[in-house]
Amino acid sequence: MSFIRPARAEDAPRIAEIYVINYRDNFYRFFHNDEYYFKELLVTEVAKEYSEGSQALGCCYVYDDGVIKGFIRVNGREIEKLFVEKHFQSRGVGAALLDYAVKDLSASMLWVLEFNERGIQFYRRHGFELTGEKMVEDEWVPLLKMERRGN
Repeated sequence: MSFIRPARAEDAPRIAEIYVINYRDNFYRFFHNDEYYFKELLVTEVAKEYSEGSQALGCCYVYDDGVIKGFIRVNGREIEKLFVEKHFQSRGVGAALLDYAVKDLSASMLWVLEFNERGIQFYRRHGFELTGEKMVEDEWVPLLKMERRGN
């Protein structure tokens, strides 16, 4: 039984909560940007991005077994976001979301934070490899491209 379904507008607050907490837990330690992480990155603001009819909502899928435990956002073949509530990590939620994106949505590439060793290892375990291509997002966020070759 699959617990993955397209996100709905009523899921926006929960998606935003998972998004914000993961950003703060995973990335603040590298960037120490109080202004962004605690004044701009707010659950209420992120939830607006996932409003009815928005592009973000249309590309988003949630893992919902009665509680939304994680989400993935896929745009074309690119995985834009994949976050799992901290309390449910290492329980197969992220793997199920990633597998769904690859098998059902034909996702095959993503950008990962250069410092995110845990994320890089996770994606490698699921068939993604670093391409050697790098990008700096928002003038200060170093990203590495990963692609999945074959099935």
